[in-house]
Amino acid sequence: MAEGGRTLQARALLQQCLHAQLQVRPAEGDVAAQWVEIQRGLVIYVCFFKGADKELLPKMVNTLLNVKLSETENGKHTSVLDLPGDILIIPQATLGGKVKGRNMQYHSNSGKEEGLELYSQFVTLCEKELAANSKCAEAGVVVKHGTYGNRQVLKLDTNGPYTHLIEF
Repeated sequence: MAEGGRTLQARALLQQCLHAQLQVRPAEGDVAAQWVEIQRGLVIYVCFFKGADKELLPKMVNTLLNVKLSETENGKHTSVLDLPGDILIIPQATLGGKVKGRNMQYHSNSGKEEGLELYSQFVTLCEKELAANSKCAEAGVVVKHGTYGNRQVLKLDTNGPYTHLIEF
């Protein structure tokens, strides 16, 4: 349950980073692996639960991009939009896991199709928010993202470690 007794719809884990690379397609035969990369900014791991709907997404994006978690050179905390910083979004179904005995169960996670749709819309809203922010547009910051439902390799240089869990 989320705050106030309401049902949990999503969980996001935020990590401040100096640099991150995410392998979105492994090497196959003669074809090299495909990676996406960001510089200083924020890595957002996201998981959606059964019952989550698209009405939640604007609130999630607004909260995650405006919360003052990013650290400036002088130690002041600011939002990733005001930094301005890049964003790497990673679908992370394991955030929905619960321990049962010695195993993990993921029965609360949204179905694959619903999760993919929510994830895709979440990425699009983040991209629109950065594009609409003049400071981000001037700095040329980017939104990169992983592929839903696939195993991915992450290389991350954290600025901390500095990790926050936010539930919706």
